Amino acid sequence: MSADFNAIKQRQQASWASGDFAVVGVTLQIVGEELAEASDIRAGERVLDIAAGNGNATLAAAHRFAQVTSTDYVPALLDKGRRRAEAEGLTVQFQVADAEELPFEDGSFDVALSTFGIMFAPDHARSSAEMLRVVRGGGRLGMANWTPDGVVGQLFKTIGKYLPPPAGVKSPALWGTEEYLRELFGGGAAKLHIERKHFNFRYASPAHWMQVFRDYYGPVHKAFAALDEQGVLALEQDLFALLDRFNTAGETSLVVPGEYLEVVVTRA
Repeated sequence: MSADFNAIKQRQQASWASGDFAVVGVTLQIVGEELAEASDIRAGERVLDIAAGNGNATLAAAHRFAQVTSTDYVPALLDKGRRRAEAEGLTVQFQVADAEELPFEDGSFDVALSTFGIMFAPDHARSSAEMLRVVRGGGRLGMANWTPDGVVGQLFKTIGKYLPPPAGVKSPALWGTEEYLRELFGGGAAKLHIERKHFNFRYASPAHWMQVFRDYYGPVHKAFAALDEQGVLALEQDLFALLDRFNTAGETSLVVPGEYLEVVVTRA
């Protein structure tokens, strides 16, 4: 039985629109800056940020004087990015768009970026094909994708124990594996550069992380809301155990390295 991608996307939109992702999202700004450097963003280039969320890669490209179009299928997240751009005096175009149906002509952009965004689109073949389609020959595609074994990959695996993902949908964490990226993009790539990197989640304590993610990070917020009291306690225990496994700060704080792949595809 094939997956109903439209129904899945509707649930995803509701999930990412719940809480307030920007509270977590802004802490990841350094990833957007590093990806913009790795992708060699240049002044005047046409740059598309796909599944932009609250605009980390968007702002990073605009900081480099590119002509940036920021897209997401959650309007509230684009509003957050718009306010950030306005606060910094940056000129950015914002447009609601689905990563699987980008409303742009072939080869419209010099560069397409996505930080922890496009990997969550349910139809991987379609979203990767769209990303390739809208970039000109010789242009670049830059991505930051969480790995399966890193803390975020394990976070979603833990949630999946309580709320199994929809049948027929491939794991987003596959985008954090080199073999799968070569399968998705190899046919359209003249060159594919993949580097394993880490982003450090820094919080006052495991309890602080739990409060922030439970209140503001859509998938965690929705997971807790869907469980009964016993399930809530069990999920909380599992997440505290996960944090304890990854925490490098001892008992005084919380520093959790989040492994991801920094990917730059040079379009054939």
